[in-house]
Amino acid sequence: MALKRSKKSVEVAEQDTTTAAAAPAKRGRGGTSTAVVRAKVATALWAVFVLLAMVLAVGALLIAIDANRDNGLVSFVLDLADGVDLGVFSRENGIREFDGSNAETKNALFNWGLGAVAYLVVGRLVERVVKP
Repeated sequence: MALKRSKKSVEVAEQDTTTAAAAPAKRGRGGTSTAVVRAKVATALWAVFVLLAMVLAVGALLIAIDANRDNGLVSFVLDLADGVDLGVFSRENGIREFDGSNAETKNALFNWGLGAVAYLVVGRLVERVVKP
């Protein structure tokens, strides 16, 4: 009985190797699989979109905790967030403008938070389109 089992496992192993050999991977000019390249590009694009979302989120946090804007790092992050918001999610003239006390904090949290979520959604969509 043990002999029959070993014959079956040998037959199954032979079938697996013939199936794998029958479907070769598509190769590009450089010898690498196009699927591998597309997967790496998709991962890089996703990382860029996550980085952009993080800039907006950290900028909103710095506004919320009333960080010292004379600090070089704080001013750099806030300037970068102002550039990343594309004018659509601006804290001065964004999707929603709040009035009254803490208006600047509310504007930054709402508009930049919404911008961060939008970057994550668009980034995930772009990754899914590019990835094989």
